[in-house]
Amino acid sequence: MRTEITIDTGTDELLCAIRERVAVITLNRPAVRNALSDDLTPALRAMIKNCGENPEVGALLITGAGAAFCAGGNIKGMGAHRDKKKLEMSFDEKVADLQERQRLLTGALISVRKPTIAALPGPAVGAGLAIAMACDIRIAAQSAFVSTGYLRVGLSGDYGIAWLLTRLVGTARARELMFTAEKVDAARCEAIGLVNRVVPDAKLQQEAFALAKSMADGPAIALRYMKDNLDEALLFDFATARDHEAERLIRTTMTADHREAVQAFIEKRSAVFGGK
Repeated sequence: MRTEITIDTGTDELLCAIRERVAVITLNRPAVRNALSDDLTPALRAMIKNCGENPEVGALLITGAGAAFCAGGNIKGMGAHRDKKKLEMSFDEKVADLQERQRLLTGALISVRKPTIAALPGPAVGAGLAIAMACDIRIAAQSAFVSTGYLRVGLSGDYGIAWLLTRLVGTARARELMFTAEKVDAARCEAIGLVNRVVPDAKLQQEAFALAKSMADGPAIALRYMKDNLDEALLFDFATARDHEAERLIRTTMTADHREAVQAFIEKRSAVFGGK
């Protein structure tokens, strides 16, 4: 019987439930396409940290309520309604504040040592796109689209979007998408590697959850080391990355999960992993 544990996020603007070892985190401001806010964003940071550290969670699935993933920042808050406290901050204070907020959001998401999946029911724009790209895997509904968006409001980008975009689609396409802020439909996103797969709108949540559950049921130590290996592939030379990979492989041979996987293979059954 499927059980679900509802997590109190501190705001109705973010929902979180743990179901079958998958933490389903839902941005819940559908009336404004799940744009970030002063309530939603801190709650999202907290849930990424809490679920990332929770031993009862094997994978994180981030999605949006309604017909959008996340429209990015609150553009209205950039105008006459701008936070007066932030207006009074010095330049250095503003830089330090944004750097800290970025570190605790996309920075924290990149650092999670569990599989992370973004399910895009609709648009992912600006910082919303950065959040999706900070996940390991992106699944998009056919009606979804993405846009870097910053050009349209005269901004240069934040939350690591240039770094993330360049590593996913290459420098030429990253520059094109940043300099034009064009809307890129789901089919083209899949073609250029911005999303991993596109599914019918009605099947998005079902297929995204099934993929997340398959990973949550997997060998947690091996998955964590896989993420380390894949991260280092972008940072180190081949010899260094290869040597680190060898060390991690030997460590996984000593795990109970490895022994269980081998025994399950011999017995022609599905392995049951315990994360040890």
